[in-house]
Amino acid sequence: MQFIVPKEILDAVKTLQKAGFEAYLVGGCTRDLFMGRKPRDWDVTTNATPEKIQGFFPHTFYENEYGTVGVVNEGAEDDTLKVVEVTPYRIEEKYSDKRRPDSVVFAEKLEDDLKRRDFTINAFAYDPVSHDVFDYFRGEQDLKDKIIRAVGNPKERIGEDALRSMRAVRLAAELNFTVETDTADAIKKLAGNLELIAKERVEDEFSRIVMSPNPMHGIKLLHEYGLLQYVAPELEEGIGVEQNADHIYDVWEHTLRALQHSAERGWPLHVRLAALFHDIGKPRTREWSKEKNDWTFYGHDVVGARMAKEIMRRLKYGNETIDTVTKLVRWHMFFTDIDAITLSAVRRLVRNVGPENVWDLMKVRASDRIGMGRPKEKPYRLRKYESMIEEATRAPVSVGMLATGGARVMEITDEKPGPRIGWMLHALLEDVLDDPTRNEAKFLERRVRELAALTDDELQKSGEKGKEKRLEEEEKELAIIRKKYGVK
Repeated sequence: MQFIVPKEILDAVKTLQKAGFEAYLVGGCTRDLFMGRKPRDWDVTTNATPEKIQGFFPHTFYENEYGTVGVVNEGAEDDTLKVVEVTPYRIEEKYSDKRRPDSVVFAEKLEDDLKRRDFTINAFAYDPVSHDVFDYFRGEQDLKDKIIRAVGNPKERIGEDALRSMRAVRLAAELNFTVETDTADAIKKLAGNLELIAKERVEDEFSRIVMSPNPMHGIKLLHEYGLLQYVAPELEEGIGVEQNADHIYDVWEHTLRALQHSAERGWPLHVRLAALFHDIGKPRTREWSKEKNDWTFYGHDVVGARMAKEIMRRLKYGNETIDTVTKLVRWHMFFTDIDAITLSAVRRLVRNVGPENVWDLMKVRASDRIGMGRPKEKPYRLRKYESMIEEATRAPVSVGMLATGGARVMEITDEKPGPRIGWMLHALLEDVLDDPTRNEAKFLERRVRELAALTDDELQKSGEKGKEKRLEEEEKELAIIRKKYGVK
């Protein structure tokens, strides 16, 4: 097999090989090449020592205890090519903390390096110069068969590094692969080791699962393997929790389907997290209503927002993400009766969630709806919400648009505050609405002097015409917005 490898990477391999050393691409970049995907980063393995590696390249850094040398390509425009990680073959001693090896010993053989790696699909090497493949553990075949299999003894591999259990799930969600039975069994038996891993590392893998093409599958695997209880056990409270007549799924299935829809739409992390957590408060607020003869979940949005915040704090998410997701969960239940909605109510919603988040709130609402098993076509109600939000957040047609304000008008005319100032401003607004190029200080100030010479009656007539023009323009804007969303 031959693959197109960037010049910067090929040059690094050739430099090492010309100096008499072995050098191969390995790990995720090799896996991605064989899958026809663009690698997110590039890793080279070699039998040269770190000191030797540094001597072959003009710009490097070596700041770790695992032998990895960063080779800097200063002229590279692609971020994935700016730093190439070159690591000597190595053998790792036991993992006492279930995360990192106690010590590292540099090895002489490629096979020794490959057998320490996590999964077979990450444990074969590729020579981009000769195009040879070195596969001691059937990784290429597992890649073809879409299987995630631990290298060697699964219990040993998963036991060494507890984060590998989440990585297996993440790869399954990202690649749509199946976890091999013995590997899955080892993950289940050693799930408790995940408690020993720093929350920041758990959060990173969890976020990558959520951002994968198939996060619903990923979250289900976390539960099946006993890992979710160490990440976000609150989600498991929704399993088997029946909802009201509007829903055909229990809380668990509904939230996972909402998350999956947000992934299929390519929405960002904070929207996906909000879709996953939006109903997390339902199990704790569920009550049977004799009056409705159905389940109720009053206040689940408030309770859910608190729970989502606690989960994200525990996982060490950034404050901005926590704040945004909490707002989206808190306000996802906005409005139920479109006939009772007013623009003032919509403006309050925008104020509560923030204008920068209001459209993401609509995405969460759409995910919630699809998670209920509803058709993917937008219903009239959703389009009406969107129309009213655009109406409420648009820049209003007002004298505030003018390049010259009331204070400047009083300064030019030497007039006191009163109706004449308002009439003048509305007359100026009419001029600007007729020709937006007139909205510059020089023209408006000259026009103010002309208006100041008018009598009260003449000026009032000009001002009223300006008000009528403003209302006319507003109606035109609203008609365009409503037509855009197909609502009245």
